[in-house]
Amino acid sequence: MRMPRRGLVIQARTRWLLVGLALLFSLVLLMYLLECAPQTDGNGSLPGVVGESMGKEYYQALLQEQEEHYQNRATSLKRQIAQLKQELQEMSDKLKSLQEKKSPKLNGMNYQGTKEQTSNDLLEFLHSQIDKAEVSVGAKLPSEYGVIPFESFTSMKVFQLEMGLTRHPEEKPVRKDKRDELVEVIEAGLEVINNPDEEDGQEEDDGVGDRQLYSENDFIEGYYRTERDKGTQYELFYKKMDGMEYRHVTLFRPFGPLMKVKSETVDISRSIINVIVPLAGRTEAFAQFMQNFRDVCIHQDKRVHLTVVYFGQDGLSEVKSILESVARETDFHNYTLVSLNEEFNRGRGLDMGARAWEKGEVLMFFCDVDVYFTAEFLNSCRLNAEPGKKVFYPVVFSLYNPAIVYANQDMPPPVEQQLVHKKDSGFWRDFGFGMTCQYRTDFLTVGGFDLEVKGWGGEDVHLYRKYLHGELMVVRTPVPGLFHLWHEKHCADELTPEQYRMCIQSKAMNEASHSHLGMLVFRDEIEAHLRKQAYRTNSEAVG
Repeated sequence: MRMPRRGLVIQARTRWLLVGLALLFSLVLLMYLLECAPQTDGNGSLPGVVGESMGKEYYQALLQEQEEHYQNRATSLKRQIAQLKQELQEMSDKLKSLQEKKSPKLNGMNYQGTKEQTSNDLLEFLHSQIDKAEVSVGAKLPSEYGVIPFESFTSMKVFQLEMGLTRHPEEKPVRKDKRDELVEVIEAGLEVINNPDEEDGQEEDDGVGDRQLYSENDFIEGYYRTERDKGTQYELFYKKMDGMEYRHVTLFRPFGPLMKVKSETVDISRSIINVIVPLAGRTEAFAQFMQNFRDVCIHQDKRVHLTVVYFGQDGLSEVKSILESVARETDFHNYTLVSLNEEFNRGRGLDMGARAWEKGEVLMFFCDVDVYFTAEFLNSCRLNAEPGKKVFYPVVFSLYNPAIVYANQDMPPPVEQQLVHKKDSGFWRDFGFGMTCQYRTDFLTVGGFDLEVKGWGGEDVHLYRKYLHGELMVVRTPVPGLFHLWHEKHCADELTPEQYRMCIQSKAMNEASHSHLGMLVFRDEIEAHLRKQAYRTNSEAVG
């Protein structure tokens, strides 16, 4: 059965609004009569009612309750009508412009008929989206992997399948737009139940006052899923606390046709990236990093400046030697070495690297010595960061311990051959916010890093939250050309309890996939099984 058209929905809601206003007028008249009635004894009761005090106060409370209900309902209807009008107008303008492009001769002719036809075409399109979606009839799917699962929710929590590494199976909606979406859906379901259309098949009661009204407290649970090219489906269930009957409402938010937001040409040919790397010790890792930097930045991209902020004196001469060697061999001199004789602090190092640049505005890439990137990533960095408008926070693909991943080989393959996106080779580091591309003025305007954070972890999250709380757009997405190479982690005793916990969690997640860790845990059991199999095979051969 097709869902009622929006025009009929608006008419039905308006009809019930008029009925509500009439009832409100009747109740006001009743209160006026009670006010004018002669005073009775304080303990008096209404005729025909024994042992109950149902005087003026009772009807005043009843009147106030009904009045608040219909005021809320009227406000909700006005908001929904305004939203529907806006959506219809936007879609009508879009379809009208398309029709004008197809039939330029009709411009200025029969405008009213064209406008009505446009609205009808829009409604037909929206209903066609519902017909195409898997709402009333199941779709034939090639395998179990073709199913689009629902996510369930209550008025307080969402239960989700796709968790990544930081989201939880059960959590409160964090984003305001998601909370508003679910609240809007629950209210829309109440609107359908409390003000049914003729097509809903619900028996009409004698009056509005006799109908059992549902509220937000009666919402039990709901399910939703999104088909990316059609829309979002909602299944909602309501029940009175003392009842056994559930009310089920199915809603669908259809997607409209694709609409152009903007079309522009982006010139990145002169966009210089200042790659800033904080470092303390780890000269072997820095030598490997510079090999990648030589291949990608010097030989391919050629629009990069390197800033190394080094903490301490141990290893400083080796770092200088590596930089000078690369400069001689490649004629590359666009680098800066900042030396700080103090304890390592990542936020402090990146902040000093940003301020060391003295040539005005520049795009910065905050990088670590264990990160491997491609020339394609550098272009993604340029395309997704814009001064005063947006910052880029790519999700890094973090590689597992190669000694475990390639345990069945004599030795791990070269790093370049380890750069694959497979479940057993690594994971999307969606809890990390250290690698980022942003313009220098945006970084300084937002206040930079919290320099009070000492040691490992925490400074990148503080900066990330500053942007989230501001007006700049944060582009957060996994990118294929950015890898975090595995290295041994050491969690220092000097870390705070929270930092130490984060360090241990990061260490555990970086080691291996669930399947490989399981193989390590059950290694003795597997080896015992193999010995039994070998013994059985030898016994059968002898026999």
